[in-house]
This record gives sequence, C-alpha cells and structure tokens, in this order.
Amino acid sequence: MSRVILCPVGSHGDVLPLVAVGVAMRGRGHAVTLITAEPFRELAARHGFDFAPTGTAEDYHALTHDPDLWHPSRSMKVLFGPPRFERLLRDAYAQLVAAIEPGNTVVLGGSLGLAGRVAQDALGVPFVSVHLQPAAVFSVANPPRTATIRVRDWWPHWVRRSLYWSAETFLLDPLMRGPVNRLRVGAGLPRMRRVFGPWRHSPLKVLAFFPKWYADAPDYPAQLSHVGFVKYDQPERATPPAVEAFLSAGPPPVAVSFGTAMRMGKPYFAAALDAFRRTGLRGLILAKSGDQIPPDLPPTVLHADYAPFSAVLPRCAAVIHHGGIGTTAQALAAGVRQLVMPMAFDQPDNAARLEAFGVARTVWPKQFTGANVAAALTALLADESAGRAAAEYARRMAAEPDPLPLVADALERLL
Repeated sequence: MSRVILCPVGSHGDVLPLVAVGVAMRGRGHAVTLITAEPFRELAARHGFDFAPTGTAEDYHALTHDPDLWHPSRSMKVLFGPPRFERLLRDAYAQLVAAIEPGNTVVLGGSLGLAGRVAQDALGVPFVSVHLQPAAVFSVANPPRTATIRVRDWWPHWVRRSLYWSAETFLLDPLMRGPVNRLRVGAGLPRMRRVFGPWRHSPLKVLAFFPKWYADAPDYPAQLSHVGFVKYDQPERATPPAVEAFLSAGPPPVAVSFGTAMRMGKPYFAAALDAFRRTGLRGLILAKSGDQIPPDLPPTVLHADYAPFSAVLPRCAAVIHHGGIGTTAQALAAGVRQLVMPMAFDQPDNAARLEAFGVARTVWPKQFTGANVAAALTALLADESAGRAAAEYARRMAAEPDPLPLVADALERLL
C-alpha cells in the first residue's frame, strides 16, 4: 500500500477537488493523508484519511473573516502577509515531512502548495502540481484577466511579459521570497531569487483541473496535462429536505452563492434579495448562516447553509455567484445561465471566459445593486442564445471522460 499526500491550500473550493482524488486513490487501495487547514479535519475523517493540520481553527477564521480577503489588490497581502503565511508554510512542511514514507509516497499540491515544492527539491519526493484554474498558470499567449488589469488582445507579448515580471517582482515575490527561502535554507537548499515564477510548477508533472476547451495556451508548461473539471460537492451529504421541498413548490428559483469562504456578503445578498422582489423571481441563498444573511426572508426566498450544487443547480433558472472555479464548473455542467460578480483572485478571469462562451453576464461589486441585478437577471433569462449556449456546454461536459481515473493513473505511474 502506497501513501498519497494531499496538500491543498484554501477554502472548500480548493480542498474538495483534491479530496475527490483522495477518495479515488483510497478506492484503489492507497493510504491517504490530507494536510490542510484545521476545519477540514472532519471531512478527512469522513473519508478515512489521515489528517495533519496547518495552523489552527482560529487561523482559518481570521483569514476568512478578513474584509481585505476579497479586495482586488489587497487580497494577496492577506494570503501571504507576515507572520501567518510563514508559520502556516512551516507547519505544512513539517507535517509533510512527517507523513512521507520514503520511496512509497507521492504528494499532490495546489497552486499554493509551496511546501510540497520545497520537499520535492530537498527530499526528492514525487510532487505533482495541480492548477484548478487557468489564472494560476500565467500564460502570455492566453493571459488571464485580473480585477485590476485587463490585457488587451493587441498588446505585444513583450508588454505582457513585462506585466508578469512586474507583478512577480514588486507584489508577489516580496511577500513570499523571505518565508520560502528561510524554509529552503533550513532544509539544506540554496536561496532563490524568484519564487512565484516557473519554480512553483513541479518539473515532474502539472495537472490542469480544467479542460482544454476552457483554457489552453502554447506557453503552458511542457509537463502540463489537462484532465478536466474535478467536480466534487460532497455527494455523501444529501439535499436538505427544506431545499428539496422549496425546489418542488414552485418555478425554478435563482440560486445565490458567493463561496464557502465568504463572510462579508451582507450587501450582496441584500442586493440579490432586492432583485428578487423587483422581478418576482424565487431565490435560493446558499451560504453560511450569520449576519450576512438578510433577516425575515419572504416565502419566495429560502436560505440554506449547504446543498450539493450537482443536485440543485440543474433545477434552477440561473445562478448568481462570485466566479470561483468550482461553482463555475458546476454551473456549466448544470446547463444553467450565470450572473457573475467577480471580486478577486481567478474570479474575473472565469467571468470573462463565461461571457465569451455566451452563458453569463457580469456585474462588478461596485455596481451590484438590486436594480442592476434585477436588470441583468431579466436580460439574461430572456436571452435565448444564453440558454442554448448553457445547454451546449452541459452536453459537452457530460460527454467528457471522468477525470479522476486519469489523475489516479498519473499518480500511480509515479508511485
């Protein structure tokens, strides 16, 4: 029996795809260890994984409740700012080293799985990089859109490279280089000048958890393989009876979700509720409870902490979401129209791709008012071409092979 170590960094949208891989690998007889934030301990236990935490539940709470987490330019400082980033990086590396069985282990890490890359360099353990979204790859030929800069099609490649160089040199590397180099030196490795560039991609194998038709570029790493969207929304958790009853009680509602890490969604959920009142549409709000949920919801709007997207979205008229790659993939598979409010990270890039596919419209956070959302929803639901495009992409996704056997085969070849 071999050991598979999963090292996702982030919220449910970052963790669940790798958990799906763990379930597949455990089904093939391998032992699985999940190394990630403390709140995912119960999820690991549910699937029979060993678990090793990075940081505390308080660390995760502080991160997800930081209002700057969703700011288009300050979000990176939340993720990589001192002292939390260095402490969590050291935690991840220590847990990883303790879990490795020499000669019998493969490590799978997300785009921010820097501890795994250090372990690969220091210990020679096979490490596979996973990129859930195209925005994590930094292509010059097919550049991602960000919340602050939109690369124009007519810009020459040298201008695009200069932008990437500037972002790495003046924004990302100053935050990451010190902690990563101190970890490397402690592991007997030399310091590096560039951290967030090509080094973060495993030279052994890179897996793109999105299909070629969603994004591809000639300057992607040569060791990158597309496997397709890994859609995993905890199917062992059934649709709550209240949600099932609400879906069956009237016309298809509009679902609203801004991601599991969203704790600052109060004005956006209020705007969506106002839009439902203006249009007469029914609404299904899927989000953690708390003061971000509008009080005294009318009978035509239901709130639930959780419901599996794969079961709910095909029964909805549309979905309003933040543009996270997990929700994006589930909505494409469901064949539902999408209204996207991108805030930070990969969200603006996913929104732009969905618009190009003809299945979505975008309303930016500063314009996300009840009146604007009502107008955008009305236009989106009246757009027959959007409905046809959504149905076509659902058929395309249904025809694709299951990506999990492809991932499991790739990992077993390394083992």
